[in-house]
Amino acid sequence: MSLSFRDTQQDAEHPDRTLAGNTLKAKQLAAYGVMAFPLAFAGLPIYLHAPDFYASTMQQSVAALGAVLLLLRLVDALQDPVIGSLSDRFHQWRGFILVFGAILLGGGFWMLFHPAGALTLLWFAASVLICTTGFSIVSINFQTLGGLWRVPSSDRTRVTAGREAFGLLGLLVAAVTPPLLMRIGSPSSAFHWLALGYLPLLALSCWMLLRWMNIAPLTRLKNERSETGWLSLVKNRWRCRFYALVALNTFASSIPAVLVLFFIRDRLGAEPYTGLFLLVYFLAGALSMPLWAALARKFGKVRTWQMSLATAIVTFCWAALLQEGDLVAYAAVCALSGLALGADLALPPALLADHIEADGCQGDAARLFSIMAFLSKSSLALATGLALPLLGLFGYHPGSSMTIELSFLLSVTYAGLPCLLKLAALIGLIRFEKDLTLCPA
Repeated sequence: MSLSFRDTQQDAEHPDRTLAGNTLKAKQLAAYGVMAFPLAFAGLPIYLHAPDFYASTMQQSVAALGAVLLLLRLVDALQDPVIGSLSDRFHQWRGFILVFGAILLGGGFWMLFHPAGALTLLWFAASVLICTTGFSIVSINFQTLGGLWRVPSSDRTRVTAGREAFGLLGLLVAAVTPPLLMRIGSPSSAFHWLALGYLPLLALSCWMLLRWMNIAPLTRLKNERSETGWLSLVKNRWRCRFYALVALNTFASSIPAVLVLFFIRDRLGAEPYTGLFLLVYFLAGALSMPLWAALARKFGKVRTWQMSLATAIVTFCWAALLQEGDLVAYAAVCALSGLALGADLALPPALLADHIEADGCQGDAARLFSIMAFLSKSSLALATGLALPLLGLFGYHPGSSMTIELSFLLSVTYAGLPCLLKLAALIGLIRFEKDLTLCPA
């Protein structure tokens, strides 16, 4: 079978491609969404396991590794708009762009767990930079393809929900695979086999995405370059409100993501159950996707997003009240917050795709999706840079004994602050509901 790397063809040449008015089949959703699995899978080994591997096995300074990662996170966030801009400019070669990004991601991933030479820290930095650059190239163009997929608006949440469900499953597998491999071998051997298994998985998923591009009804883009500047691009009233709410909500979610391990260990005294709590969280998010898609079809995307924010607010209020030993209650909190996570992953990209179609700005689709990626990474970096230092100012030391005041402060920072931020996002969604709602579903 011949695979074309061109972005799209004329719909008139392939009338059977048009899906308007037809229900999307699970096979079509899977063919597109499966790429999210290796993308999400790579995140945990890069940011969680690799620093520990280089610190414990390669004897690198923890402080130096932390400084390198912080710098690389900043570079990773700042390069997303550039990647989006270049992807829009050369959209007719999107297939080649995806392959190039996948090669960078796979090559960097292999390098990361096969250090060579004496400059180990430099090797670590270069490997992570190559990995994250490839990840950004693939993920931005991958999301853009979902936004350009010509489906009824009522099916768009199914597209994003299916994609994010694959991503959450990738996170689940990435969470359990390295510990299992390390039970039967050394860390070096475990990560060698992890990288060896990851490369064919990434290649197969990329091939399936390219194959899907040949048969999917994608919006045909003009070949001329967009003249819209970045300032004009974001000054649009709909986009200003949408991105502001996304930034607020993403920052709210990033704070507990940064503090979750500390909260489980130092507030709940439940460190041995950390893996189980994370499993409940991600599994609830993956299983919630059909629910949010059904609710979006019935009530609309904005109204459904409001429901998910209300769920998250109630959940975080509950989490702030938990005491040491409240294991069952926290498992329920993980399930409910995972439920809300599903909506956060599925609904905003679907809303943005609706806007792109309604506004006729398909030529800027990659740039618009790259802004979402930038906001997500910036929020996580900001939460990392603020949450722990803030707690440290009040005398919190991870792993040490906790006074009543410090326990209260940790709970307020972990759950109370996100609750207030999500409440502000909910108020904004209610206030601007009519402006943000472009379609009935």
